[in-house]
Amino acid sequence: MGIAGVAPSRRHKEPFWGAGVPPQCPREGLPVSLVGKRPWEEGVCSAVLEVHVGTGSVYSVEGEGAVLPAWYTSSSQKRPYISWMLKKAAAKQFQILTYLDGEVKVEETELKPRVGFLHPVLTHNISLFINATREHDSGQYICSVNVVDDIISPIRSIAIINLTVLVPPAPPACRLKGSPTVGANVTLSCASQKGKPSPLYKWQRQEPTKQVFFPPAQDRARGTLKLTNLSLDMSGLYECEAENRAGSAKCSIILEVHSTSEGAIIAGAVLGSVGALATVAFFTQRVLGYRRKKRDGQEEAANEIKEDAVAPRTPTWTRSRPADTISKTSTLSSIVGARDRPYGASPPSDTASVLTAAGSYRGPPRARAHPPATNGAPWRPPQPVAPPGGLPPSSLARAGAVPVMVPAQSRAGSLV
Repeated sequence: MGIAGVAPSRRHKEPFWGAGVPPQCPREGLPVSLVGKRPWEEGVCSAVLEVHVGTGSVYSVEGEGAVLPAWYTSSSQKRPYISWMLKKAAAKQFQILTYLDGEVKVEETELKPRVGFLHPVLTHNISLFINATREHDSGQYICSVNVVDDIISPIRSIAIINLTVLVPPAPPACRLKGSPTVGANVTLSCASQKGKPSPLYKWQRQEPTKQVFFPPAQDRARGTLKLTNLSLDMSGLYECEAENRAGSAKCSIILEVHSTSEGAIIAGAVLGSVGALATVAFFTQRVLGYRRKKRDGQEEAANEIKEDAVAPRTPTWTRSRPADTISKTSTLSSIVGARDRPYGASPPSDTASVLTAAGSYRGPPRARAHPPATNGAPWRPPQPVAPPGGLPPSSLARAGAVPVMVPAQSRAGSLV
């Protein structure tokens, strides 16, 4: 039996000291040891309240149930006050279970759904059970009993039981360190990440050639096995077992010993593959870098404003002077010069040279003979028509006027 809603994980045998004591116990007599005996059968009982434990240490495997055996003796018929407390390392003790005025109370701790009294309290058997133990359940469990009308001794009314929850080893990991070639040395290692107490390791070679190993080749605490001067016959399956008081777990590894030539070929292939991969990666990086640089250069050139750009040239047709303007200018030069000198004289004309410099230079005009007379009338040089206002042609030429040449007429009325 236990408290409501909580039951032991399995049926435990009744403690060897009995399930209870008779309702009355005489005060006469001296205290006796209850180990292996039923005190009421001996007819002797302690005169004061006393709490007893079946053992001072209890071990349990994680996940299984545990029982902490305890009972008390008293001459009183009153209901006791019972308290179970837990004290962990480097922590204060706290209450987990109480019995007061006929009621059982489970305190709000992580043990609440897993703890209770194994037997009815009135039987004087106050053993504690814990279901599905965990590693952190380990610690000192302190039981204290108090009866109202009984003689209480601070020392005898308290008992302590140490609970240790053992943890089986987790599946270990087997590894090989070294190159397994003929004549070389290798080390096999085995390690488990969990286990309480710390597991010990044992290596052995499996069938068809079974073999066990001993120190110094094997280190059971560290889980290492050193194999020296390898030969082809040492190839095979090697198994490691990690074990402690809570259980065991195994792992295995296959050792394949290669000859020296095979080892060199394998090493060369590996190095060649690594070198090829490195080369491909190098050239790929260079190509990608070149393309990226080229793309960035094109984008910068498109966005850059060039300060040294050449302005567009003016079309040649806008720079060349019209032919009629040149001819008119030349005509103006001829008219102006002819008024001041006789026909045939050819002094150099400043106006003519300046105006003809915009076109092609023809040099000073050459003297020529008087043109023959037409219809018997002598040739006369053309006279410029005076513009309105009476301004001389030279003033008009400087003002930018264009002279108009009027052909002369003979006396007969024909144009010359």
